[in-house]
Amino acid sequence: MNSVKVILGFLELALALKFLSNADLVAGWGILKREVFLGLWVILTFMLTLHLLGFIKFPNQKKESISKFRYFFSSLSFALTIYLLVGIFSKDNTLKFLSGFPPPVFYSFQADESDCPLGLECYKDFEIGREKAFDFNKPILLDFTGWACVNCRKMEENVWSEPRVYSLLKDNFIIISLYVDDRKKLDISDQFDYQYPNGSIRNINTVGKKWATFQAINFKTASQPFYILMNPNGTLLNTPIQYVDSKTFYKWLEIGLENQSKIIPKLKYLNLSN
Repeated sequence: MNSVKVILGFLELALALKFLSNADLVAGWGILKREVFLGLWVILTFMLTLHLLGFIKFPNQKKESISKFRYFFSSLSFALTIYLLVGIFSKDNTLKFLSGFPPPVFYSFQADESDCPLGLECYKDFEIGREKAFDFNKPILLDFTGWACVNCRKMEENVWSEPRVYSLLKDNFIIISLYVDDRKKLDISDQFDYQYPNGSIRNINTVGKKWATFQAINFKTASQPFYILMNPNGTLLNTPIQYVDSKTFYKWLEIGLENQSKIIPKLKYLNLSN
């Protein structure tokens, strides 16, 4: 029973680091970069391995024989340690098995200049991205996401990373990623009060609140990830989707490109002006 308590203690520490990592991402402290986070997890999993093998004991723990059960779990713990180590030092290993738990690849000391998923070019302001879409005559992939959104990271690391999906995104779309939990303060001139239909008023004073309100007003939802394909003039090119597999996402993008070439008049037109 004492061993079970110790194992649960290590698990709690690992999860506590995850929650601290979320806070670090949202606040932009830059403390728990990907390598630091993974390094701490490596220490925890390696210490757990040593404990299961009897090399580390804690107060009030009696000497126990190493059962097959403990050997099995120590092997799993050590395998996870090696897996995490490879993820720290190899750019090719994105730790898909743990996708969504470590900080994103671009939140790293080894990351390229781009702070967008997978090194893709993206814009974090809707109007700036929209202007680029007009300039290049490309459709927009509007990506409502969040720094602390696990499913967003899973989509980026498991679906967007698929070669054919990645190629389609890179060559054919203007990506606009709007982080609804971004706590960066808006300039005073850009802050405003938004009144909901029920009469309640919300002060929009951060970037995240601005994009969350933008999503709620135009798309009647507050979930992430949430993806919209649109023409720069606001015409929807396909039905918005959320978390899906790579095959579905690729087909969704293809249909959007087909509709872009047709500019179907009957699709809903959004008034996206301020």
